[in-house]
Amino acid sequence: MKRLIFLVIALSLIGIGGIAIDGLHDDVQESDVGVVLGSKVMPDGTPSDRLRARLDKAAELYRQGMFKRIIVSGGTGEEGFSESLVMASYLTDRQSVPRTVILLDEHGDTTEATARNSAAIMKAQGFKSALVITQFFHITRSRYALHRAGIETVRTAHANYFEARDLYSMARELIALPVYWLAVR
Repeated sequence: MKRLIFLVIALSLIGIGGIAIDGLHDDVQESDVGVVLGSKVMPDGTPSDRLRARLDKAAELYRQGMFKRIIVSGGTGEEGFSESLVMASYLTDRQSVPRTVILLDEHGDTTEATARNSAAIMKAQGFKSALVITQFFHITRSRYALHRAGIETVRTAHANYFEARDLYSMARELIALPVYWLAVR
């Protein structure tokens, strides 16, 4: 029994380490479009710190010329605000990104929905490559979901925001990743 517990703990630590290493190793290269995954919007309608960090990274990469268009993806949360509209407003009002370069996915309620919707938007726009921006622990699953949705070239960048809750999020990803890998399309 002790060996089994040790084995489970060891495999979990290896998995969490792999998720962290993959997520912290950005693969920033020019792409057709940036894809920013949504996150919590505050009750006053502003992006949470986590979401703001994703948007700041997207604006930085846009200004560096890494992509010419940005898909902001997120549904309407319990606060009653459309994450994608809040994201677009933040990018235009606070980061001076032209509204004309922002594409909205207002139905990206899950990572899988964001991947499916982004793939459809990309196909309609003739885009072949994406640079996904999210938290480091979410990179591996986001990349996999976008590949599974039909996007062949997916590059990655993590938001520069860390909090204690990320430990829980990495453990959650440890369970979510195998579920994604085993899920029937």
